[in-house]
Amino acid sequence: MRGQGSGVILRLYMALFFVYMFLPLGIMVAAGFNAYSPPSVTVWQGFTLGWFGELWADARMWSGLRNSLIIAGAVIALALPMALAGALLLGRLGTRAAGVLYTLMVSPLLTPGLILGISTVIFWRNFEVAGGLFTAILAQTTFVSSYAMLMFMARLQRQDAALEEAARDLGATPLQAFRRITLPFLRPTIATAAVIAFLQSFENYNTTMFAIGGQHTLVTEIGSRMRFGLSPVVNVIGILFILATITCAVIWAILKERERRAANGASA
Repeated sequence: MRGQGSGVILRLYMALFFVYMFLPLGIMVAAGFNAYSPPSVTVWQGFTLGWFGELWADARMWSGLRNSLIIAGAVIALALPMALAGALLLGRLGTRAAGVLYTLMVSPLLTPGLILGISTVIFWRNFEVAGGLFTAILAQTTFVSSYAMLMFMARLQRQDAALEEAARDLGATPLQAFRRITLPFLRPTIATAAVIAFLQSFENYNTTMFAIGGQHTLVTEIGSRMRFGLSPVVNVIGILFILATITCAVIWAILKERERRAANGASA
């Protein structure tokens, strides 16, 4: 009886958990197909796809999406090499200076985003560089590189240092040892860090809002419009992102299943 009671409580908890997680998304999706504006599911005026057409004709949303992708790509290109260099430096110093450097390198994670954005704009204004995509990229890179550095450090702690030492003993240069041993070992983390860096950059609002000046991204444009009232177009954007997320998840699951089958076939 006690086991049955625990099972009922667990199932009830799981049901409440999924309702809490997915009910807001369900309401958002339903409102995106409602002809009524502002978005609502309690006042239903009929099913429509018209809001998708409005999004298609919204030039500022598309330009914001383009800017978001440009910034995210540039942040990945800058943040990952900086993060890897920082992780390698901290992992191989082995002195008290490493603790000081570590504190400095992770400090952007503890700094409010608006401070990062404002300070970046103020700094580059001294060089007559106005706020825009360039300053937004640099402001985002400061904290995104810290995230990636922590990921690289965690991965490097699992690496057997004897492998590189053996390669050096066999005549490999430091660069060859890094390229043939360390870099392949870090490849999964590099891919994961790139995805996280993209997401951190794409959805960032606070830092970008204060660093981008007269330009805009998709997130800052949505935030600006929220001050003047909700629009079902925002719900449509959410629907498209949900579909993109589900598609990526399905593709990832298919690829992992193929890898598992290939590994099982090779072992057999």
